[in-house]
Amino acid sequence: MNIVYKERKIVSRLLAVLLSALLTVPLLSSCGGGSKTAAPPPVDDTVGRTVSDRQTEAKKGLGTGQKVAILAGAAALYYMYNQHKNAPKEGAQGKYYLSKNGRVYYRDAENRAHWVTPPSEGIRVPESQAQQYRQFQGYNGNTSGRDLTGISSSAAPAL
Repeated sequence: MNIVYKERKIVSRLLAVLLSALLTVPLLSSCGGGSKTAAPPPVDDTVGRTVSDRQTEAKKGLGTGQKVAILAGAAALYYMYNQHKNAPKEGAQGKYYLSKNGRVYYRDAENRAHWVTPPSEGIRVPESQAQQYRQFQGYNGNTSGRDLTGISSSAAPAL
């Protein structure tokens, strides 16, 4: 009977050590440094985001009697990208990039990508500036036309 008790004691100790080791694995694996050069995954914060500051920015050059075009959808997104693609700083008011999947994004201070969404009511742009967006969906309410897939951007970092 003494031998059975000692065997149970050894088995229970081994089991306790094994379970303790298994419980520390998630803790140790979450503390890994990882690669500092890899960009974090994109953040999709398009829901509830307002872009009224971009609308006022687009309205600045409009005078009385000047013809305007309303850019929405892909046309507005491409317009916004072109307005910000050479900006010197990062963030929502900084440099914008064009992804391979035809979406526009910017990177924040932590190098996370944030998708950009055009305002639902569109952007009022002088007709002279808007002509280059005529072929895109959303130009003056046009529901047909081109989207942003297939447009190359050599300056865009990979997502």
